[in-house]
Amino acid sequence: MLDGLLMFRDQDSSMKRRLFVSCLSGAALLMSFLAAPALAESGHHEKRPEAHEWSFAGALGRFDRAQLRRGFKVYKEVCSTCHSVKLLAFRNLSQPGGPEFSEKEVVELAASYKVRDGPNDSGEYFERPARPSDRVPPPFANEQAARAAMSGAYPPDMSVLVKARGYGRGFPTFLFDAIPGFSYQEHGVDYVASLLKGYSEPPHDMKIPDGQYYNAYMAGNRIGMPPPLSDGAVTYDDGAPQTVDQYARDVTAFMMWVAEPHLEARKRIGLGVISFLIVFAGLLYFTKRKIWSNVAH
Repeated sequence: MLDGLLMFRDQDSSMKRRLFVSCLSGAALLMSFLAAPALAESGHHEKRPEAHEWSFAGALGRFDRAQLRRGFKVYKEVCSTCHSVKLLAFRNLSQPGGPEFSEKEVVELAASYKVRDGPNDSGEYFERPARPSDRVPPPFANEQAARAAMSGAYPPDMSVLVKARGYGRGFPTFLFDAIPGFSYQEHGVDYVASLLKGYSEPPHDMKIPDGQYYNAYMAGNRIGMPPPLSDGAVTYDDGAPQTVDQYARDVTAFMMWVAEPHLEARKRIGLGVISFLIVFAGLLYFTKRKIWSNVAH
């Protein structure tokens, strides 16, 4: 009996130790989540991207047509010198849910570009004015040409860039991001817009290598892309502010549409399905009550 009591005491002590270690590990994990934002703002760590207000955010969100038009203008006059949008065809610019340019505007825009076509009857390739069915041609013929022109750096394609970028929002907001209907879906656009505005002079104790620039939101605070935007660089015809902040938000919204051109249709379908399921659930409930109300239990 004494042996049994000793064995029980040892098991109880072991259980308490395991429980203590588990609580300690959980507390350490919680503290790391709480400390992560503070670490990101101190030293030379990259800053957390600024949370912007987007017209397309949320279940009822829609693209701002004027903003998409301005964003395309910023891309065309600034970003297109280095970055491609390989998945965008000129005709997409006139389709519902996007900038919705007129067909005449799209034809004129496409004709201002040259695309490589062929072979012709002689077996040779040639250049011709682009048509609405053509994709927007890239600024460089291939990756090697891009790296040669950009001192070894390779500008990424912007077709789905805002969907491929993001950041962790930290504790406790990341818990809500795992809940359907409450999750925050604009991490990528927040990151890109903040990055475009994040250029500044480096801290006095930080040395930036030649050919790189300091950016508060870039990992390591170093980026190979020169500051692409400056106040007044692009002229707006609708009276919108011609500032770096406005340019960054407009071109990022345009990038979001390029990455997800059917966003509005997807949300309409989702809301319709949810509405149908709610009505269907109500019909099932009242049907069940009608059928079983007179049945003895």
